[in-house]
Amino acid sequence: MNKKRWIALGIAAVLFFVSLGFRLMSSVFTADVESVMDMPRQKFQEEVIEKGTGNKIAILELDGVIQDISTSSLLNSGGYNHERFLEKLEHVGQDTSVDGVILRVNTPGGGVVESDEIHDKVVELQKEYDKPVYVSMGNTAASGGYYISAAADKIVAHPATLTGSIGVIMENFNFAELADEYGVEFNTIKSGKFKDIMSQSRKMTEEEHNILQRMVDDMYADFVQVIVEGRDMSESKVRELGDGRVYTGKQAADNGLVDALGSKEDTIAMMKKDFDWANAKVVKYKGGFELNQFLGGTVKSMFGKEADLAALQELLRQSAGPRAMYLYSK
Repeated sequence: MNKKRWIALGIAAVLFFVSLGFRLMSSVFTADVESVMDMPRQKFQEEVIEKGTGNKIAILELDGVIQDISTSSLLNSGGYNHERFLEKLEHVGQDTSVDGVILRVNTPGGGVVESDEIHDKVVELQKEYDKPVYVSMGNTAASGGYYISAAADKIVAHPATLTGSIGVIMENFNFAELADEYGVEFNTIKSGKFKDIMSQSRKMTEEEHNILQRMVDDMYADFVQVIVEGRDMSESKVRELGDGRVYTGKQAADNGLVDALGSKEDTIAMMKKDFDWANAKVVKYKGGFELNQFLGGTVKSMFGKEADLAALQELLRQSAGPRAMYLYSK
């Protein structure tokens, strides 16, 4: 780590403790003593959306590309945090004061494994914790976003939501011709015939293409089965709709991919009506204050483009290999 970054780390640490002190003082001056005492053990914070004295509905927001990248970097200043979101789902399941859950989904999808992990948590909320889960779709709830939504008890989309994009994609770049033009040579030493499959230094063989296609087909079959079970559709119908295209919310409703059209507020009203929770309290679960996000924002504000470049390099390092995605890519 160079001198600049050590200085940035030191300044960020000082700012963090100053900020924490101000937060404590602010809580004391507003007589929120109980909140101050609870701060160390509050894993997630609740923001009251609608007051009520009856049942409790929790809203969890899934926003951004679903991918599990390192959260330890100082350059991580926010965005989707996969591990944190899974913890939030587990927390809301174990919270005995919560009766129902609404997922606000606004994502083009992401990794196959990550999407499946969230889907399984949704099923766990329903079966193990016996809590209904509704989905309110935002601007985009496509591919992995729909994979997650398929398990919900009810899906509500805005008429202009982009959803669907049912399928799997795997892609990479081939720089072979560019390398030839500029005299760049690639030296590859491998232990097996397919060890460098999807290499960027040469054209893919037909045999390699067939191997990868079978993998994608298997993952697509899993996607289809999730919808068959979650939406109670025939496999033939799902495969007919699941050719990779996106649908508007209205088109999705016409094809049975979503249950109703409406906003987040409409979804809340539907859950209240469906379960006779007229006086339900509605809260939004938020992640607590995270040190790495605070420090990341501080470093970026100090070093600007240099920090952005380092963040990009880290992202490329973590996603260097091609991977299968449930992702709507424009």
